[in-house]
Formats: sequence, C-alpha cells, structure tokens
Amino acid sequence: MSESNVVLTSPRHAGRRVLLRAAMAMALVCSLAPQAGAAQGRGELPDFTELVEKVGPSVVNIRTLERSGRNNAAAGSGIDPNMEEFFKRFGIPLPGGKGAPRGGGGEEEPQQRGVGSGFILSADGYVMTNAHVVDGADELIVTLTDKREFKAKVIGLDKRTDVAVVKIEATGLPAVKLGDVARLKVGEWVMAIGSPFGLENSVTAGIVSAKARDTGDYLPFIQTDVAINPGNSGGPLINMRGEVVGINSQIYSRSGGFMGISFAIPIDEASRVADQLRAGGRVIRGRIGVTIAPVTKDVAEAIGLGKPTGAMVRGAESGGPADKAGIEAGDIITKVDGKLIDKSGDLPRLIGATKPGSKTVLQVFRRGGYRDIAVTVAEFEPDAPTRATQSEPAASSGGKSALGLTVSELGDAVKRDLKLRGGVKVDAVDGAAARAGLREGDVILALDNTEVNDVKQFLAAAAKVEKARAVSVMVRRGDWVNYVVIKPGR
Repeated sequence: MSESNVVLTSPRHAGRRVLLRAAMAMALVCSLAPQAGAAQGRGELPDFTELVEKVGPSVVNIRTLERSGRNNAAAGSGIDPNMEEFFKRFGIPLPGGKGAPRGGGGEEEPQQRGVGSGFILSADGYVMTNAHVVDGADELIVTLTDKREFKAKVIGLDKRTDVAVVKIEATGLPAVKLGDVARLKVGEWVMAIGSPFGLENSVTAGIVSAKARDTGDYLPFIQTDVAINPGNSGGPLINMRGEVVGINSQIYSRSGGFMGISFAIPIDEASRVADQLRAGGRVIRGRIGVTIAPVTKDVAEAIGLGKPTGAMVRGAESGGPADKAGIEAGDIITKVDGKLIDKSGDLPRLIGATKPGSKTVLQVFRRGGYRDIAVTVAEFEPDAPTRATQSEPAASSGGKSALGLTVSELGDAVKRDLKLRGGVKVDAVDGAAARAGLREGDVILALDNTEVNDVKQFLAAAAKVEKARAVSVMVRRGDWVNYVVIKPGR
C-alpha cells in the first residue's frame, strides 16, 4: 500500500505523514541547492566571451607615424613609441627633453609616433577614433584583427569633441552596431576593447559609474571604472547587447596611470559629429555669443529662481546674436526652444547643435520674472578678444549702506565703455559685503532683483532689504557679470 493511501485512509498516521513529507522536502531542497547557487553565480558575473567574438573583429589598431624632419622628442629620447600617446594625452613632460637631431644624409623613413584604437563604422572602410590619436600625424596605419594593414586617410577631426573619422580602402569589413545611450543605466556592465601600450585586442570590463559627467564644453561624458590605458584611446565602449555606446577617450589620474575612473564620449554625440565629418570634413556649430557660468543654490534662492538650474549670462559679445536680441549680463537662460537647461553645460551643447541662421527661442529669468527672447543663431567662430576698460574718477560720491557698501556714480564715459545703461561703482567694502566677496572697483547693476541706475536707487533698494535675509547683488567685474549673495549678520 502506498504512503498516500495510508494517509488518506488512516487518520492515526497523520503525524508520520507530516514527518515523512518534511524529510522528502528537505532532500529535494538539498539536491537543488547546488544548481540554484550556480545559476545565481552565473547571473551575478556576466560572460563576455560572446561579446568579444562578436565585436572584436570590428576593433582596429591605429599607429601614427611622423617624419624625422619634424621635432620628435620621444624618438630622440629613446622612449617606447607606445608610451608617447600616454605622455602627450595627459600632459606629462617627455623624459630627457627634446631629442637630438638624428644623423644620416637624405630623408629618413617615418618613425612611429603613437598608438591608439578605433572601430569600423561601415563595411566600406570608415573608422571612428579620437581626434587626439590622429591629430598631427604624417601617416596612419590601421591594422585589423586578421593582421591586414592599410594606410588610412583622415576624413575629418573635431578637437572640441575629440572625435575623428578616417578611411581605409577596403570592403566587406565587419561594422559595429551602435547603441542607444538613453537606455544605458548607471551600474550596467560594459566592456572595452583596444590596444593599451600597443597590446592589440585587449579586453577590459567594468560598470557605468555615472552619466552626463561634465568635463568639457560639448560633451556629457559616460564615466566608468573600466581599465583604460594609453593606446585604448579611440576604442569602443560596448554594452552587454554588443552595441557601441561610447568612445574611450580620457582617464582621471593624479599619477598618469589608470586610477579607477575613465571617461567615454557618448556614441550619439560622436555619431552626430562623425556624420558631419563624413559629409563635409568639418563640424558646423551654432553660437549666440555669450559667456556663461553655473547658477549656485544660494544665488537661485536669493533671486527667486527657486532651484539652481539654467545658465547665468556673465557677458554678451558686443554685436553678437544674443546682444542684438536683447540678452543681458545677469540673465539666467532656463530653456532653449522648450528644452530645459538643467546645468550650464547644457546650453552650449543645445546651441551648438542648432543650425546657424535659424531662430531659437530662449526662456530667460530676469529680475524675478520669465520672458521669451528670440535669437538668430550664428555659426561658431573664435571668440573676439576682450579689451581693457579705461576707468575714470567717480562723478560723485554716495553714502554707505547697511550692507557694508560705499558706492558712487559711474561717469558717462565709463558707462559708454562698459556698454551699460546704469550701475554704481563700489568705493569701499566691509562687513557682510566683504565676507560675500565684493571688492572695491566692482560695478553693481542690480540689488535684490531691482535694477540700479544710480546711487539714489541703490540706497533706496538697500534700505528695503530685511536685515536677516540674504540678498542677491548682480556685479560687473572686469568684462564679466556674476551674482553675489550677501548674508547680513553672518
């Protein structure tokens, strides 16, 4: 008779049934435990072997050559050529200084200058890498994983984003698949393939440490803990789906070596640059002619903005697009065509991606209120040099306010020179104003979101300030405008 029958037909066997079932359950758990542990282990530690097989053939080694007639300190000092890119990229002086001229008559063969990495964008031979890898090279040699070598031609490079596109004469090449950076998550596993120190097709792995890390004007970098070393520059950062999500470009280091933090250019940003380089050999960017700074928490609260968001205009280029549209120093640009400016670095990226000649609408916070200003975007060009402003004696003196500021009128000539409608000059500073960083010679343009045109207006505005409340002061110092927060009684 089976155990189940005994249990069903005989109630007095209930205790034995419970014990027997418990023993059977324990035996089953023990038999499955090793398998469950193994499965859990496989989930925690990803297997990169398939990714390497899939993406590895699309990664290339790039050697840069330089003719001996040019100054090549690394070659003259006997440094391993694979180390030269390391010294160049991270600003480390070359050991031994400049090399002595090499003897021998006639033209010498090009000497190896550096080494980097890249990856194949298309089957017909377009390769993406870093601009600093190929910039200044006389010759480029691209080596594939099957050991074939090709001379490469630079199609275009963009130093601002550190992106370059080169071309080799080959067909049927294994191109990479580009991923969606928006789907990339902090903590996600990623892998890098490159040629650190010339060691081709070396694989390292880690996780995404942060996204949108601001380290440059036009790039919100992907931060990882993937080991990146000299020679990895230009290689791909790959997600677990085998897609390229970035170009390995920089490391953070106090010693010159890898210290656990590396940065990659997001592939969506790099692709936009690469498309323009392939189409015309250069990148066309928009500009509106402003100098900007971040908005601090204290400033945001003092001027009524609420939270520290947007980009503060420190100055508008005379005759530039922003100046013509009416953008003023001290304005906080909070949106571009409806897109929020969360950090000041967002502004140059959005404006840079705007087609020159087109109109864009900026939302501006000015003296307690928002307004929309239309600006015609111009093409990016080098900033015009600033010129020193000649000062003149104050036209008349004023009084000392409760904020610790003694001010005087600006002369008409100074206003014309600074292109200001009003403002007062700081003659002396003490107390809370001195602690806030104000100093003699500063020009105060606004106090507590109230425009200041003369000493009388300044003193009237200062008298209304509550003694226990922080107050914002818009200050012109030299060519730039900034906000200073005075905290009375602190």
